[in-house]
Amino acid sequence: MAASAGAPSDILFSLSRAHLKQLSLGFSCSITSSASKFVSFASNFSLRGVVNTKEFKSPRLTPMVKAQGGPGQMDVDLTLSPRVNAVKPSKTLAIIDQATALLKAGVPVISLAIGEPDFDTPSAIADAGIKAILKGYTRYTPNAGTLELRTAICQKLKEENGISYTPDQIVVSNGAKQSILQAVLAVCSPGDEVIIPAPCWVSYPEMARLADATPVIVPTSISENFLMDHKLLEATLTEKSRLLILCSPSNPSGSVYPKKLLEQIAAIVAKHPRLLVLSDETYKHIMYAPATHTSFASLPGMWERTLTINGFSKAFAMTGWRLGYIAGLKHFVSACAKIQSQLTSGASSIAQEAAFAALSMGYAGGETVATMVKDFREQVDFLVKSFGELEGVKISEPQGAFHIFIDFSCYYGAEVKGFGVIDGSESLCRYLLDLAQGLHLAMTLASASLTLLPSRL
Repeated sequence: MAASAGAPSDILFSLSRAHLKQLSLGFSCSITSSASKFVSFASNFSLRGVVNTKEFKSPRLTPMVKAQGGPGQMDVDLTLSPRVNAVKPSKTLAIIDQATALLKAGVPVISLAIGEPDFDTPSAIADAGIKAILKGYTRYTPNAGTLELRTAICQKLKEENGISYTPDQIVVSNGAKQSILQAVLAVCSPGDEVIIPAPCWVSYPEMARLADATPVIVPTSISENFLMDHKLLEATLTEKSRLLILCSPSNPSGSVYPKKLLEQIAAIVAKHPRLLVLSDETYKHIMYAPATHTSFASLPGMWERTLTINGFSKAFAMTGWRLGYIAGLKHFVSACAKIQSQLTSGASSIAQEAAFAALSMGYAGGETVATMVKDFREQVDFLVKSFGELEGVKISEPQGAFHIFIDFSCYYGAEVKGFGVIDGSESLCRYLLDLAQGLHLAMTLASASLTLLPSRL
């Protein structure tokens, strides 16, 4: 699963059917402190946006190392760019690496850290990819994607999202992650602010930093199902605010923004001429009734202000195919295409053929996707019920996606023999991975919450 950042320090879960059979929930909890701290278990985890540090001037120190081997050895300057140094490494990947090491050592691990479905790619999609290879469809495609696929995406967006585009307003990329990064790079200037409701996918704040922009985190609460308060948003915006990122259904909370709240947000956006909205709708097809999805670009006056992101990884179980897309005003989308032309060029020809087959499976993926969503719902219901029975544990029931964002703060401060003190979400994740009763769980942690919401820690 993916990762997230922001609100209480929670832990995110994404369990497969096999996981549910293996996982026995036997936690106990006693609350010894009134302090509100959060941990979140989730199938997709997110590091929250991070507070910016003040710039300061200091003497420049240049790390050097002696080159090894060969005559005439020379010193090598190891200096990295300030832009790279500003980006924080993913703690989610650190947990994954630790889990992988245990697996290689023969230790059974239940991984809850990767944000992906536990289904194989549907056969109709996989067959299309295989046929593309066998037919020799293995060469470069146009930078923005094949016309056939972009036309199919336009049809999908019109029929399912109620928003109209032409193929030249679509750019297909190597995953929605690339689509998002290119959008941030295309529209943000140094000093601009990127507004991010938390908890959020951990990559959002780091993408802002890569663009020399400032991530501004808007906290949410578990009592409000981690939905952003539009009044708090309005109070947060400044003349530097350039991009608002909305993710619905949310990674990592599974929350879905209702249409009324989106309309209130749109009214605020309309007051700020510089402000654009990046609507990450990657999990649109994974919804649990009675929740319904509204594309932000479909709201009055918001089409021109919105960059809509989607992909094929989650709904169609195509995470390894790496394919996503952006839709929006041609001026912005063309800028994204220009960046892509110098980074990766067009996405995989084979993956694009498979994606076209995915969009040919019927409305919202047809029965195949509906079956997967039904299975996700069963997993969610099981976990909500099970964790809800644990003393001191709080949970926000997801309305979409396949994440569960849980408050395990009742365990903070506990000292475990052979491990030490559990002082936050990261140490709790590592404890469960390393020592918990012989059952090894690899989870992602919302460690950003530790930085963004110190009052809750």
